[in-house]
Amino acid sequence: MEKAKELLLELIQEEERQQTQSCVLNTNQHSGHGQQSFYEEFALKGIRVDRIESGCVVCTFVVPRRLTNATGNLCSGAIANIIDEVGGAVVHVDGLPMNVSVDMSISYLSTAKVNDELEIISRVLGKKGGYSGTIVLLRNKATGEVIAEGRHSLFGKLPSKI
Repeated sequence: MEKAKELLLELIQEEERQQTQSCVLNTNQHSGHGQQSFYEEFALKGIRVDRIESGCVVCTFVVPRRLTNATGNLCSGAIANIIDEVGGAVVHVDGLPMNVSVDMSISYLSTAKVNDELEIISRVLGKKGGYSGTIVLLRNKATGEVIAEGRHSLFGKLPSKI
């Protein structure tokens, strides 16, 4: 297991050298010791934030080889993970813990290959108390073809009124 982990980390470092990143999606650390976990390094590396507006986050992501299946397509699990993370980022409030995913519904409409550049658009559908709804669209930037669309429901702590 450790050998596989080392190989994957080497692959990630190689991809980092090939990509230039201006701004990356920053997620709260899953581990208590303040360092990125292996999961975050593996799954989220390479998401670049292009634009942030109230209720909207637009990102770009070049499909890395490490997130593809045997047929060379972006894995459905990787797509679900992107929808979860970017959908959570659009409703995140600084100073509060990340919201917890309650429900996700994903329509897988097409495939993406290695080195395809994807545009990820996440929008807030609405908020009621601590409950939020978002929609995330993954689209091939070159062709405009929709890869997947996900609706994401989250619940989080409300900011204190004190």
